[in-house]
Amino acid sequence: MKKLTSAFLLSMTLAAPVSAVTIEGVDMPNQMKADGSELVLNGAGVRSKWFIDLYVGGLYVSHVGSDPKAIVAADEPQAIRLHIISGMITSDKMTSATLEGFDASTGGNTAPIQAEIDEFMGVFKDEIKEGDVFDLVYLPGEGVKVSKNGNARDTISGIDFKKALFGIWLSDEPAQEDLKAAMLGKD
Repeated sequence: MKKLTSAFLLSMTLAAPVSAVTIEGVDMPNQMKADGSELVLNGAGVRSKWFIDLYVGGLYVSHVGSDPKAIVAADEPQAIRLHIISGMITSDKMTSATLEGFDASTGGNTAPIQAEIDEFMGVFKDEIKEGDVFDLVYLPGEGVKVSKNGNARDTISGIDFKKALFGIWLSDEPAQEDLKAAMLGKD
């Protein structure tokens, strides 16, 4: 019952009434509530690989900004939404790409947060299909709350983990440069 209540509350807090932008048929809400904090869409774009659009990614922050290092380092409520738009993404491919992203965002030094990374990777163990939505919501003092399709999956604690996770898209070696620019509102 506790998990069901938590999942319901998380899904309710992530709901947003207005669509700010539509990308590849995906409506990215203009605002997102995260446990009482009002977040705004900083920017959104498409992650592509080999000419295939894989997912739409959106960055939500308390205050719109364009400095990736400041956003990654901020110990304040933030979120990243990933909306899967390709049937080419599998659990194995998402796991592999995410591990590569952690390696890049930490400069190859994942050891200090390896336990958190291992825990986080469990959210991708179930089948991933087109239309799935992952919300990665950071709350200071709690950690990154992960949900899939509005259902709470896990909470991974620690600001260092949050920095590495958000760094996958916003570090000096992001998953994709033009997605980083779009998430920073620079597209």
